Amino acid sequence: MITIVGLGPGEFDRVSAPARSLLLDPAWTVVVRTEHHPSARQLGDLRDVVFCDDLYESGGTFEDVYEAIARRVVEVSKTGHVVYAVPGSPMVGEFAVRKLLASNLDIEVIPGESFVDAILTEVEYDPLDRGLQILNGHHLADTLVLDKPTIIGQLDRPEILADVCASVDRVTVEGTKVKVLVGLGAADAVVAEFLPEDVDSSLAGLRTSIFVDAEPGGLLGAVRTMRRLRTECPWDKDQTHRSLIKNLVEESYELIDAIRRLDEDTSDLVAYAEVEDELGDVLLQVLFHSVIAREKGVFDIDDVAEVMRQKLVRRHPHVFGDVQVASAAEVKANWDRIKKEERGETGDESALDGVPTGMPGLHRAAKIQNRAAKAGFNWDESNEELGGLLSAMSRATDVEAELGDLLFSVVDLARRLDLDAEVALREATDRFEERFRRTEA
Repeated sequence: MITIVGLGPGEFDRVSAPARSLLLDPAWTVVVRTEHHPSARQLGDLRDVVFCDDLYESGGTFEDVYEAIARRVVEVSKTGHVVYAVPGSPMVGEFAVRKLLASNLDIEVIPGESFVDAILTEVEYDPLDRGLQILNGHHLADTLVLDKPTIIGQLDRPEILADVCASVDRVTVEGTKVKVLVGLGAADAVVAEFLPEDVDSSLAGLRTSIFVDAEPGGLLGAVRTMRRLRTECPWDKDQTHRSLIKNLVEESYELIDAIRRLDEDTSDLVAYAEVEDELGDVLLQVLFHSVIAREKGVFDIDDVAEVMRQKLVRRHPHVFGDVQVASAAEVKANWDRIKKEERGETGDESALDGVPTGMPGLHRAAKIQNRAAKAGFNWDESNEELGGLLSAMSRATDVEAELGDLLFSVVDLARRLDLDAEVALREATDRFEERFRRTEA
């Protein structure tokens, strides 16, 4: 028979009476995961135990170590009853225990006080108040979300502690402090509060954790800030979906300008900082519209993100399914086909359907012409003016510059005629679209 017991977070005198009685019973063989724990060392002074620290030294990965520990416990159990003792609680952070419980062996578990219990007692927090999040410092998510009080454990190495504190610093508001808790349950326990950037990485250890209870920053903090502005700021309260359209257009163009100034072959931190800032302004527009929609009971930012996630999965069957592709062109073709299926298109629709009328004139004209060309429509290449222009441009060293000069001259001509070039182009595109649709019909 195998009995698994917890040694608690600190001294041996904190171990529960049933577990302590079993651990001191000479009729049972005791296997202890590690001697690097106060309770384990004190138990080793009281009786013979089998430590597993040698397996950490010989194992290639932690997974190998846990497998080896589980095998050792099973082998010892073949000669009689065995107690497997682990720091803290058997059910918190004990991966070899999971492997033992997954077997078909006769196993009993005697709970112990976990490091989580010790931390909650130290910080005087009830997890039923606002919830609790417990994270492994070795496996933080790419986007750390601190929307409730959080314990981050397994901070056993200086670089792990430093990385975790840096992650916390990025997603919490300025001035947020964290509690660093080292060796709770023992006489030499350390509890101190720091700004994340001030945490001494030498505090890292096998029994080191941090506790964070702060207003979140990052995306979650931005959402909360936007919701508050809608209730407390007169200007933000007055905005509607329609009133924000011009802001979205302006911010999008400012982002485009920042991206155009970016040299993607280098890591120009100043240029990237500008792109970061402009991306934030565009994100603000997304949050603004999402908060307004949430007030109307329609959707919120999480719904927007989930719809986007589902769309990405559907339109990438070569990644999330079993479709095979050989090129980016095949990916684009699949994307367009799936997009039509999502819209319920049967093939009888116009090739020009779906081109937004709100696009800038040049962009919309180009998209309309591209759709028409794909449908088999081509402009008469014998057109003398167009032919002369193409001939002249073919001799130019910078065709894009020649085209730009031509467009600039057309805009200047419109100015001299007291006309709006954007309006003129939009009306020309509308006329072409109307004729094209009649031809399709």
